[in-house]
Amino acid sequence: MQYILGLINSFTENSQLSHTLFISITAAATFAFVLSIGYITSAYTDPVKRRLTSILEDHHVIDKHQESRDDFVRKIMGSAASALFPSSATETGKINSRLIIAGFRSTNAMTNFYASKAILSVALPALVLLATQLSANIESSTIIFLCMVALSLGLIGPNFVLTKLVNRRQKKLRAAFPDALDLLVICVEAGLGLTNAIARVARELDITHPELSADLALINKEIMVGVPRDEALRNLASRTGLDEIKGLSVLLDQSIRFGTSIAEALRIYAEEFRSKRMQLAEEKAAKISTKLIFPLTFFMWPAFFVVAIGPAALKLMEAMSGQS
Repeated sequence: MQYILGLINSFTENSQLSHTLFISITAAATFAFVLSIGYITSAYTDPVKRRLTSILEDHHVIDKHQESRDDFVRKIMGSAASALFPSSATETGKINSRLIIAGFRSTNAMTNFYASKAILSVALPALVLLATQLSANIESSTIIFLCMVALSLGLIGPNFVLTKLVNRRQKKLRAAFPDALDLLVICVEAGLGLTNAIARVARELDITHPELSADLALINKEIMVGVPRDEALRNLASRTGLDEIKGLSVLLDQSIRFGTSIAEALRIYAEEFRSKRMQLAEEKAAKISTKLIFPLTFFMWPAFFVVAIGPAALKLMEAMSGQS
């Protein structure tokens, strides 16, 4: 141990930095050793994995080397995510719904999300600690404060990024929905069935609006594998998280259930949707005057007062200085 510490000290020529690097290397080696022990133990004790491996080897379904690499990465991510994985089913469902809306729909999306939080919560404070060791005259309280800030960023940062991704994708879906609704009305009025109309709209929107096109195409795939059409429509609403699409899925579900005209229902919904968009635009326009108060107060009015009152204030100061 002293030999390794002396070897590191010979490169850095800084005893404090050498101790920090030695502790970091030791912690990383311990972490890797624990992960490898857990991986080896789970590989020999999991009967489901042994059974699946034997079946796949007999039928030569997958590449063994690729599967072993993917499984190793999955084990590492799962071990890292287990430290922060929520115990509440409600919280897990919320995060899973947000990941689906953001477009992360793989089976490992939840594990990768919490693994990224765990890795960042360790990596960022370690980077801050190494950076502070390279700089002299930094107090211990400042180092602790910076490490706590880095830890908070590692825990909160993935949630912030996920929120931004959800908002960005919902904005794209909301912008594409009017075109999809108009095309759907045209296809249904032309005589196509609802399933064929949705498939045609998905093909037409493939270039201009690929996000909504993929979600619409997924409806037909679910119907082809045996999912009821009303459930497939509800899944569309849950995948997008938009009230507009939720209202459309409810409307189509009721039309199918009660046997009313789908074309007429879609036409009425399209008219109501246009009216709603116009009202929303008018509401945003009415809020502009209120929102302009803050930039006027903090940026324009001070400059106006400087221009309007500044010369008079300067003359008053000159007059008072002359009298004195």
